[in-house]
Amino acid sequence: MAYAAQADMVARFGDLEVIQLTDRARTGQIDAGVLQGALDDASCEIDSYLADRYLLPMPQVPRILVGMCCDIARYRLSGAETIETNAVRDRYRDAVAYLQRVALGKVTLGITQTGAPAQTGATIEFNGGSRIFSSRDRGAF
Repeated sequence: MAYAAQADMVARFGDLEVIQLTDRARTGQIDAGVLQGALDDASCEIDSYLADRYLLPMPQVPRILVGMCCDIARYRLSGAETIETNAVRDRYRDAVAYLQRVALGKVTLGITQTGAPAQTGATIEFNGGSRIFSSRDRGAF
């Protein structure tokens, strides 16, 4: 199961770029098969980082993975007849670096290992402390 779909790619990069990345037969249209293959490959790459921490397939895909899947698929589709740019390469590297941090447990996807939303137990307490300034101090400046 892919973490992103054609509509996600088009929403992020536009029709023209997705056509340029996928149109091998030069029809002027998005080649859905080529795109789906890249999204599937990107999803497999993502899974390789998540497999030890999360139950796969995930019942609900965290939104952050949709963008990463698109960035990875875009990078994988670049090259050959399309131009790979520094921005495409940087987004790919950023996605991989994030996935590596997830794999190491340094960041989470905001879900539990079984895919349920993570519960946060953090509470914030405010302590007013003592006053530093008073009405007497106003005239001192």
